[in-house]
Amino acid sequence: MTGSSSGVPVALESGGHPDSLDASRGRRGGRRSRAGGRGGGRWAGSGGRWWVWLGRAVLWALIIVIVVNGVRAPFERFTESGTAAPTTSGRPSQPSFPTGAASAFALQFGNVYLNYDQQSAPDRERRLQPFLPEGTAGQFGWNGAGALQIQSVQVAGVEVRDEHNAVVTLLARADDRWLSLAVPVYARDGAMVVSARPALLPPPAKAALPSGGVGERDTALEGELQSALFGSFFPAYAASDTTSLARFTDGPPITGLARSVTFVKLAEVVAPRGQADRRTVTVTVTWQLPGRDGAAAAELDQTYELTVVKKDGTWYVRDIRGAGRPTGP
Repeated sequence: MTGSSSGVPVALESGGHPDSLDASRGRRGGRRSRAGGRGGGRWAGSGGRWWVWLGRAVLWALIIVIVVNGVRAPFERFTESGTAAPTTSGRPSQPSFPTGAASAFALQFGNVYLNYDQQSAPDRERRLQPFLPEGTAGQFGWNGAGALQIQSVQVAGVEVRDEHNAVVTLLARADDRWLSLAVPVYARDGAMVVSARPALLPPPAKAALPSGGVGERDTALEGELQSALFGSFFPAYAASDTTSLARFTDGPPITGLARSVTFVKLAEVVAPRGQADRRTVTVTVTWQLPGRDGAAAAELDQTYELTVVKKDGTWYVRDIRGAGRPTGP
């Protein structure tokens, strides 16, 4: 029967067992659960993607750190090798050869070595001893004959071989001759000695000046400067007339020669062509030097280099110095 009037539950009437009822309910619940699971799956899936994106972010951050460190490391090693390398060894820098002290030492030695006279040979031998190695006797190469007297001796240069050895070149004047003497010097812990016999070398040769002079000259400006500026400036410069110098100059104060000479004349003014309001010109001046004991006064031609500037139509001296370049024959 299919009706409900018999009082038998519908599920049993259909031939089901109570366990079958539970199973049927379980299947319906399972369908509901799966249906609900699809809705819940969206939440669970969303949470999973969040972890995926977090993992990707961490991975990209790690890649960026590796790339940045890989690019920066070579530059840091290059910088450290250029700046920190001298201190990483832990050893102090090697001392340099004392060129100044060795120059003075060789100069004193040269004054003794280049002056000799057979009449005073024992005195020369005694005076050489402070410069020579222990146990060195005699005249250090001189045979004791003849005589030589130098008028002046100067240091011409120092060739450093290593931290203890160098060759000091002296330039000496003897009568009408120039002598160049190479003096080997050994230095250690502040002490010095002439380490071997000196050697005479050729003195510096005379150089030939280049031709061409200053190029094209501005003769109109040369005449203007000679009459309007230099004819008054140089007498004031010779006398250190600060009032007059202030009228002719534009720039730092120029003191002058304090009456050590007397202005005689302007021998030559050389002005190359250039800017309309600024030039570097060369001026040769004749000075008279004071005579001694009633002797005639000497005259000297000397050449100066001046920077002149033009303001409001008037030329002024900006500075004066010794000429540094040839102006021609």
